[in-house]
Amino acid sequence: MSITEATSGASLKIVGGRLLDGQGGEMANTALLIRDGRIAGLGEAASQVSADETLNADGWVVAPGFIDLHCNLREPGNGQKGNIASETRAAAHGGFTTVCASPETSPVNDSGAVTHLIRDVAASRSPIHVLPVGAVTRGLEGELLSDMAGLAAAGCVAVGNGARGVRNSRILRRCMAYAQTFGLTVMFSPENQALAADGYAHDGLVTSRLGLLGIPEVAETTAVMEMILLAEETGARLHLSQLSCARSVEMLAEARRRGIAVTADVAMHQLLFTEEALAGFDSRFHVRPPLRSERDRKALIAGIREGVIDAIVSQHQPHDSAAKQAPLAATEPGLSTVESVLSLGLELVERNELSLSELVRALTAGPASVLGRQARVAEGEMADLCLFDPKQRWTPDHTTLVSVGRHAPIAGRELPGVVRLTLAAGKVAWQQPAN
Repeated sequence: MSITEATSGASLKIVGGRLLDGQGGEMANTALLIRDGRIAGLGEAASQVSADETLNADGWVVAPGFIDLHCNLREPGNGQKGNIASETRAAAHGGFTTVCASPETSPVNDSGAVTHLIRDVAASRSPIHVLPVGAVTRGLEGELLSDMAGLAAAGCVAVGNGARGVRNSRILRRCMAYAQTFGLTVMFSPENQALAADGYAHDGLVTSRLGLLGIPEVAETTAVMEMILLAEETGARLHLSQLSCARSVEMLAEARRRGIAVTADVAMHQLLFTEEALAGFDSRFHVRPPLRSERDRKALIAGIREGVIDAIVSQHQPHDSAAKQAPLAATEPGLSTVESVLSLGLELVERNELSLSELVRALTAGPASVLGRQARVAEGEMADLCLFDPKQRWTPDHTTLVSVGRHAPIAGRELPGVVRLTLAAGKVAWQQPAN
């Protein structure tokens, strides 16, 4: 019997492996019993119970399913860059059981009708959980407030402006105040658009050497400070998306000490790469916010270790090949990353920059807490699980990647960590194909 058959209404027992609960706890897995989509038992008691199928996970890590707070699914849209079916399957390949769908769709998710469309398509075509994030302003134009009450009623877990900023501070304040009345978290990628202007790379040594247009750190840090102050004044729950600067981490820590309700995340590629990745005019690394200095990279990792930054996200942005084949300045920003987040994180573990438990926490319990949820391996919890072999290696290429976007930051390079099985509500979302 295959695991797919066994979890379609039957029971599965997982024995062996290293069990991480997402909260920092770790133990040898005696047995983990799954029945009716939930964890029905753990430990010695579960080992004595018979199941329809038993899976030996020796040498693997058993962890809560990963949660991505920022993932572009490209649907609704024209389908050229991907869709809900393709990109959620790619997410499952990466060990994710829940993704927050960016409001940057076509049409923009600024109404209950679009939210319902996303949820309906996900219910029929996605192997994992999809949580829509609604647009905080109509059309993401940063001018008129969206119908946040309707978005919340339709099932949006938060509101935000995607990768776009809100130019007008008065409107930004109104967005936060309005969201606060409905108990909605506001997710903003902090960028002062006037200071960022037409830049597309970090304003540092590489831009000076190559003649690129830079985005200074202050374009982010001024926006971070403004948003923190407005969150303090309005009482809104603020989430800062995709931080990139050391100074931003310092301001975030200070805001937390003052009791302001602010959380944050960082994209995995910001923890691995710096501005030097653009030295060869490699358009894959045209991202927003830009890759910054080694000092910034180390500060972001420290923020994860210390819990100042709550979550690591994929910031997955699949593109068709044409979007990345123009000269650097004319290419579209974004990386196809959701399938490689775990492997890139394991490279940090191998370099002793993060521990395995810190990595798993930032992919599970951390993002869950931002959403007011839990992600843990415990009896009675939903069986959202990721089982991966940290020692097995794989090479991302056109034969192994599932996403429509093939512009992965590590294409052609051997990486550690293979997801062997992803379970969402006890059902198989991804299973490593047999060799």
